[in-house]
Amino acid sequence: MDQISIIAAAGLRARIESLDMVANNIANASTGGYKGDGEFYTLFTSEAAKADGSEPSTLPMIEKPWTDFSQGSLEPTNNPLDLGLSGKGFFAVQGPSGALYTRNGNFQVTSTGTIETIDGYALTEKGGQSLKADPNKPLEISLDGNIRQGGQLLGQLNLVEFKDPSVLVKQGNNYFRTAGNQTPTEATNVQVHQGKIEASNVNASQAAVRLVSVMRQFEMMQKAVSISGDMNKKAIEEVARVS
Repeated sequence: MDQISIIAAAGLRARIESLDMVANNIANASTGGYKGDGEFYTLFTSEAAKADGSEPSTLPMIEKPWTDFSQGSLEPTNNPLDLGLSGKGFFAVQGPSGALYTRNGNFQVTSTGTIETIDGYALTEKGGQSLKADPNKPLEISLDGNIRQGGQLLGQLNLVEFKDPSVLVKQGNNYFRTAGNQTPTEATNVQVHQGKIEASNVNASQAAVRLVSVMRQFEMMQKAVSISGDMNKKAIEEVARVS
């Protein structure tokens, strides 16, 4: 494969990954607590290009994706089981394979009294135990995460933070798990707002502009591959022609 096709193909692959990422951001622009994803581009030198005597190719590729953990706006819902966080921190919940962390505070109380996410993951209090409440009585949740029902303290929300949030890996669209040895610490300077939900931090209009830009880059790469193919075809025809 010639150098133009190699570079264009690498560019196509990188843009496909970008398109998937931007499309997912747009799809979750109205998802509570969602944190948008971005990407770092880098230039990778391919030593394989030396096989035909040519210089190594410098290929564009996505080095790694990253997550924007910036605060989303707090939107009132008047639902007492909707909890929005302001400041750095996460709700800790019991996932199917261990602890998960989320900013989506859309909770529900089951018939057995367990406070869960909409996906059925139990919300935990300090100490890691799941929270229990009477499903027939209203809950009162203070800014510091204390949960009361009928004037009685049930517990305090297990709110955690990470010194380096980059160790977190997304599981689904709204949950995170740790990918390293870093353990969470008790969140400081974070407040819980009952009856509010944190909106996605994705700017839908900016994401739409980014989507159009990446699509145009993708089309340019496709055109480069097509032109390279035509050039190779013409070269073969010229060489094979007997004068």
